[in-house]
Amino acid sequence: MIYYVSGPVTVLEPGLAVIECAGVGYGCRVTAYTAAQLKLNQNARLYVTESIREDAFDLYGFISREEQQCYQLLTSVNGVGPKAAMAILAAGPQNFTLAVMTGDEKLLTAAQGVGKKIAQRIILELKDKIGGGSMEIDFSAGPAVAAPAQQGNAALANAALQELGYSAAEIAQALKGVDPKASTEDMVRYALRAMVMKS
Repeated sequence: MIYYVSGPVTVLEPGLAVIECAGVGYGCRVTAYTAAQLKLNQNARLYVTESIREDAFDLYGFISREEQQCYQLLTSVNGVGPKAAMAILAAGPQNFTLAVMTGDEKLLTAAQGVGKKIAQRIILELKDKIGGGSMEIDFSAGPAVAAPAQQGNAALANAALQELGYSAAEIAQALKGVDPKASTEDMVRYALRAMVMKS
């Protein structure tokens, strides 16, 4: 089993990154989220999930263990193949986990090849696994919810909620009264609960 590959990125194309390890180039299928964090001819580490079929042996590479875990959860759902899982994760694991936690079908169906029924099945089967605390969600990294570090957790929570389609006014109202020392994840959950109660 290949756990990860580490080395210079020798090829970087849409959906593909080649990492050279000891003279061997490992071609990994990657999401747009991962590709955005890679640079040609610079060292990188990708966590690998193998997909072995009669007619193909594919490697799927992920910039973080969180993204890899999300992929594995998605492909455990009946009807969700590697292609659909990679499309869903194109906006980052943070957006996917928030979509499941909040039951946001629209965010999932925005991915190519994902219909309403599949989105509903993903939410139904994975909500407890993600929201139940069996998986840690890292809101602190990645372009999907990037924000200047000095702005702290509130800025990261704000960015994450904006990615879900909420307006600045809605977010400001929902975050009123939140503990400024709370973690980003707790702030997001606080705001989402406030919005649900309001509706």
